[in-house]
Amino acid sequence: MNFKRTDDISGTYLVGSMDITYPELKKTLGKPDDGDGYKVDAEWNIISDTGIVATIYNYKDGRSYNGSSGLPKTKITEWHIGGVTSDAIDFVKSLFPKANVRPS
Repeated sequence: MNFKRTDDISGTYLVGSMDITYPELKKTLGKPDDGDGYKVDAEWNIISDTGIVATIYNYKDGRSYNGSSGLPKTKITEWHIGGVTSDAIDFVKSLFPKANVRPS
């Protein structure tokens, strides 16, 4: 499934999570957007060619939230998946078939 980056992530909520390395995410999705500077360090907001919106982001395990005791984003391996529907999980699975992707 093809995708592009998007700024329109209104209405998304946590639908799942995945275990994958930062370099693997970056290789497929490109450089992440900066997080909110508080709970999120890195995020990718994408939309499929069929209109499925997904967000992939870390949450409360990085340095933004935990300071120097938090993980640098390059070492994070558990990522949250947001979406408007649970279709976001299948969309992300299609992009990362070897990753452990699971619903919330």
